[in-house]
Amino acid sequence: MSKGGLTERKAFDAAEIGAVAHLYRGEVYRSTIWRTRLDTTTNWAVVTLGIALSISFSSPVASPLPLVLVGILIVFFLMLEARRYRYFNVWRARCRWMETHFYAPMLHDGDLHMEEGWQRTLAEDYWQPRYHVSIWVAIGRRIRRNYLWILLIQTTAYCGKLLVHPEPLESFSQLLERAAIGPVSGTVILGLGGAYCLTWAVAAYWSWRDDTRRAALRRNQASMG
Repeated sequence: MSKGGLTERKAFDAAEIGAVAHLYRGEVYRSTIWRTRLDTTTNWAVVTLGIALSISFSSPVASPLPLVLVGILIVFFLMLEARRYRYFNVWRARCRWMETHFYAPMLHDGDLHMEEGWQRTLAEDYWQPRYHVSIWVAIGRRIRRNYLWILLIQTTAYCGKLLVHPEPLESFSQLLERAAIGPVSGTVILGLGGAYCLTWAVAAYWSWRDDTRRAALRRNQASMG
């Protein structure tokens, strides 16, 4: 039934309100724990990059190889953080859903009547837990939040090392010679580096597009997460 053009709302009794409040507190706690884990992997990436920078720039004749190898560790940390983010996003989405459909109407309307149907969406998410974002969206979000700067520093430092050490660059052939790693030519190394940067840029753009779509859905109250 509708009244005054508004959807009829279901009232909660005191016991149900208390249960939802405890549920919300538990979800906030889990969200906080997983948020801390995200900070941990970011810190690991920053520390390993700092070590690679110290080694590569310790002397003009030091090899730029540590800046290349640290990229492998950064990718590992990024993948681990993206996996953790997908878990964090589940708890965060549930908290936000309860804030939007339970607490906000209660505070705004001054009563305890909630919007029809929001409980079913939340219940189904508990019955059939699922990730709310894909792994590539999670990777892209972490790049946009933190890893963009880590990758930018790594790339800038590597290029700077090739340009100035052991002496300022004088020709493009010299650049290829410095970039070479053992039997692998400089052309291959620089090509892989370009693909490395392009892959993460595409992931960041893809996640931005997905977030834009999700934001449009949320404006219609049709999306959770």
